[in-house]
Amino acid sequence: MRIFTEKALKEYSEAHPEAKAALQEWTTIVKRSEWHSYADIKATFNSVDSVGNQRYVFNIKGNSYRVIVIIRFTIQFVYIRFIGTHAEYDKIKDCSII
Repeated sequence: MRIFTEKALKEYSEAHPEAKAALQEWTTIVKRSEWHSYADIKATFNSVDSVGNQRYVFNIKGNSYRVIVIIRFTIQFVYIRFIGTHAEYDKIKDCSII
């Protein structure tokens, strides 16, 4: 998979050093993956949730952080839409439109 807007991950990691290692690990795993369906993602990250409209929520660092992405399986792209703490995530009313 290719990550679009990887810069957002790097900037968030710099601003939140406690999340850096976990985000780097997530990034490495995603880049090594070749997903064609939600089942493929689930096989890699058991805690991932599909929230509709091609959006998926990943738990990072024991659920301390959340990453919302759009995944385009046909072109093997992952688009970062949100990175934040679990508390920040909880304020989102509808993840499927982020």
